[in-house]
Amino acid sequence: MCDDCNPLGLKQPAPSQAHGTVFLAIVGAVIGLAILGRVALNGIGPFNGAIGNVVSVPPGLAITVTVTNLGSSAGSTTCRIFDPSTPGLGPEAAFIVSPRIEPGKTISFSKEVTGLGSAVRPLSVECTGP
Repeated sequence: MCDDCNPLGLKQPAPSQAHGTVFLAIVGAVIGLAILGRVALNGIGPFNGAIGNVVSVPPGLAITVTVTNLGSSAGSTTCRIFDPSTPGLGPEAAFIVSPRIEPGKTISFSKEVTGLGSAVRPLSVECTGP
């Protein structure tokens, strides 16, 4: 430090002190964001989904999904549409995002997906919270 900034001639802080202060600030910011995120997402979901109509629209499928928000806050969900005869979490799945759903309400919406081919067959859906 210069003489004007340090008229008492104090020693400069050790590098470990400076780095420790920055580390604590970063940890505090991460904890604060985690708490803020938890409060913002509280009450959204769980969601129940069901497959409605499935229509072939080459090169994919037009799928109607019905989703119910069982939570106490409005929100959207991501739904995984898949063929239940295919075991595991393979690439034969499509992911879609629902519109905003008010608490306790059910909506139906249609999306076109190409990841499942264009052959109409029985499909399943799993919808998760935020």
